[in-house]
Amino acid sequence: MAELGEWAALKVIREKPPGLYLDSEGEEGEVLLPRKEMPASWELGGTIEVFLYTDSEDRIIATPKRPRVMPGEFGYLKVVAETRVGSFLDWGLQKDLLLPFGEQRERVPVGRSCVVHVHVDPESGRIVASRRLGRHLSQDRPRYQPGQEVELLLYGKTEMGYKAIVDGKFGGVLFANEVFRDLRAGERTQGYIKEVRDDGKIDLSLYPPGRKRVNDLESRIEDELHRRGGFWELCDSSPAEVIHQELGVSKKAFKQATGALFRKRKIVISDDGIRLTDGQAPPRG
Repeated sequence: MAELGEWAALKVIREKPPGLYLDSEGEEGEVLLPRKEMPASWELGGTIEVFLYTDSEDRIIATPKRPRVMPGEFGYLKVVAETRVGSFLDWGLQKDLLLPFGEQRERVPVGRSCVVHVHVDPESGRIVASRRLGRHLSQDRPRYQPGQEVELLLYGKTEMGYKAIVDGKFGGVLFANEVFRDLRAGERTQGYIKEVRDDGKIDLSLYPPGRKRVNDLESRIEDELHRRGGFWELCDSSPAEVIHQELGVSKKAFKQATGALFRKRKIVISDDGIRLTDGQAPPRG
């Protein structure tokens, strides 16, 4: 039984000039798959995988295309038009997705993109988008452990830091003083749980905790030294902004990693840079 906003395999009932009629096996009854979206091969009684949404006249129709953001999900979509009822977003289907003015905190100019939540509006029965993201984040207490790896979708910046959606479900914050690279709304990136507070709010980090973070940075520095022929003009006396530009980490993290490589006798640290030891350096040639 398929309903509006779902992806399902539906049986082909018959063909008519407008296209194929499919059986939703539910309250929607028969739904039309328009002729211009019919697959190259099909058969009566066979099934076709489709997504159910509404056309410009609010009739439920089928499409074999999967939208860029499914109902129940958060995503980053471009504004392609603005009308008296709201903005319209390109979500990969023939009919654009409505972002009502009532679901916007501020207008997004045509041509710009924004993070939205897509859902079936219970009042209108239409699939719509919303920029009031907090309403659609889970209110359940997150069951994460410190250091756990998660997927982040960034959606805003405050004086405190960057807001992120964690695993498509919870809200979290990356504190500005712990971020050492440029971030933008709509960016998807890997992150780590620092802490789940008593009130359920999540503190995040872009870097793995403790030893794993240093190990990862050690490997990156070694790889870069090999790529550069064994020497890199980067050292403890390099400005923090230069280290951040090269590696996207703090000077403290860089010194921890180079110190560990030095103790393992993999590199030599000098005033002009770092170099691989004789046993680690690539052959000259």
